[in-house]
Amino acid sequence: RASVFPAARVYPCRMSDDDARLVRRALAGHAGAADALLRAHAGTAYAVALAVTRNPHDAEDVVQDAMVLALERLAECRDPRKFGGWLVRIVRNRALNHRRYLGIRAAEPLDDASHAASPDSPADDAERADLRDQLTEAMSGLTQGQREVLLMHDLEGWKHREIGDVLGMPEGTVRYHLFNARRAVRARLQALVREEE
Repeated sequence: RASVFPAARVYPCRMSDDDARLVRRALAGHAGAADALLRAHAGTAYAVALAVTRNPHDAEDVVQDAMVLALERLAECRDPRKFGGWLVRIVRNRALNHRRYLGIRAAEPLDDASHAASPDSPADDAERADLRDQLTEAMSGLTQGQREVLLMHDLEGWKHREIGDVLGMPEGTVRYHLFNARRAVRARLQALVREEE
């Protein structure tokens, strides 16, 4: 199943006049504006959903549901310049509800987590699959908060303050989670490399 969500990219600052303009146009009934608004934040939404659900297919379902809900409730977005953070909060809540509903307790492999362009050769494909498996293994020991912070900061380019605002934690806690997540992933990757030697 091919993913409808783009590969992780760094998106512009979360407080955006472009978002405000697109929200106004979407509320006025311009379908293209709504589509552009959602596409601009799809990568971040997917990263957050994946951090919570730990399953790419569940993450895609959660993001699609959250985006429909966001469009239905678009008029409730109090500050259209902060649409990205508002959407991420919806995604995170939907993902937590989804995980509770399914009773997911253990991490599942991220079989299709890589949404990069097709590799040039089978050797490249095998190398990327191996790297993806190692990263999945390395992240499996992280807490949910650590995964969310790591994915939002390192993959999506969110700033510490912005992550704290969305996840409801002080900026210092965000930095602490990021530091510990990076250290744990680095240590686990080094251990995996040593095991292969």
